[in-house]
Amino acid sequence: MEKHNVELGPQCPATLPNKMAFLFSFRTILASTWLLSFFFNTAKAQTTVPTGCGEGLNSLYYNLCDLSVAWGIVLQAITSAGIVSSFILSVVLVASTPFIQDKRKKSMVGTQVFFLLGTIGLFCLVFDMVVKKDFSTCASRRFLFGLFFAICFSCLWVHAGNLNYLVRKNTGPNGWWIFGIAVALSLVEVIINTEWLIITIVRTSSTVGQPCAIENQDFVMALIYVMFLIVAGFATAWPALCGRYGHWKKHAVFIILTLFLSACIWIVWIVMYVYGNAIVGNPIYWDDPTLAIALVSNAWAFLFLYIIPEISQLTKPSLEQTFEEDVYPSRGVGYETILKEQTSQSMYVENKAFSMDEPQSAKRPVSPYSGYNGQIRSSVYQPTEMALMNKNPTELPYDVIIPRATANTHPAASGNSTLRAEDAYAAQNRHTANNGQANSSPYSQW
Repeated sequence: MEKHNVELGPQCPATLPNKMAFLFSFRTILASTWLLSFFFNTAKAQTTVPTGCGEGLNSLYYNLCDLSVAWGIVLQAITSAGIVSSFILSVVLVASTPFIQDKRKKSMVGTQVFFLLGTIGLFCLVFDMVVKKDFSTCASRRFLFGLFFAICFSCLWVHAGNLNYLVRKNTGPNGWWIFGIAVALSLVEVIINTEWLIITIVRTSSTVGQPCAIENQDFVMALIYVMFLIVAGFATAWPALCGRYGHWKKHAVFIILTLFLSACIWIVWIVMYVYGNAIVGNPIYWDDPTLAIALVSNAWAFLFLYIIPEISQLTKPSLEQTFEEDVYPSRGVGYETILKEQTSQSMYVENKAFSMDEPQSAKRPVSPYSGYNGQIRSSVYQPTEMALMNKNPTELPYDVIIPRATANTHPAASGNSTLRAEDAYAAQNRHTANNGQANSSPYSQW
């Protein structure tokens, strides 16, 4: 019994540490194996290329080609069509400048081209929203989002102001002044965004070098100036509907519809971006699609409601030009016009072959051309001398129509008792000619 106690005493302290060490080492191995499997699965999940993308493509651009992420591919297709359409409209706008007859419409071409450049920028910025966030994409989003919208809304505002002059005075400021004001209003947004980026990225210690570390509310608050441009343009366009020259009112309607739809789009995307995405449950995933959809929808609204209607009205003549063309038709300078003028002038040239021997009383006849009223000669009935001679002598005497020298009275009754042979011969020939003409006239049967 004592021997058992002596042998059991020194063995208990040596066995307990060995068991504890064995258990600890086993748990460590299990934890290490779990951690290794976790990191392996995580790395494998991160390096998995989505369907539709290439093997060597950077993960930032997976949304551009991932077939499982449908919104990226759909927005790319719509955006590409918008870029092509904007470019074509820009070419059409510039090419139609020589054909614009109204100088007041031509003065707005520069501002409208500037507007189209801003619209193209909005379409291009959609690709920046589809790409995942990093330093360059976040900085460009924050700077260009407000700038491109400021360009478009500034152009609409200055156009609305120009229309207020046109509907009341039918004249407006110079085109260079309008374009300069639009550029100046856009530069205000450039200054605001530059200061905001400097303050939030360079000066703030918590966000140094992290342009993506910005709250959604702060992003929206930085766009207050753009919202002011929307409200100012909308308020300025309404008075343009009340003016004396009503043919300019249609342009004000285009601006009002464009700004109204833009305001609706902005209200929707701001509510979704600030509140709606958090309610949905995954705000980080839906933030980029919300901004991209807002860009695409607003850019297409600019094209359909403003640019296309404005281009359709550029080459149409104004109301004053249409009136002038109706009252004062243009005269050609061709060969046919010269012939017509010479023909019309020759109608008034009288035949003076027999005017040398006409008496004074014969200078007051009723000419068959006296009733000429400016019509074409072939369409007016003009009686000839022979036709008038065959009429009733009581209507118009022969002496008035064809003045002629009258012979003296009978030689016996005259004071001269001598009859010259040449006088008798001339009188006989004249009598014979008159009888022959009367018998051979084609109008005698009438």
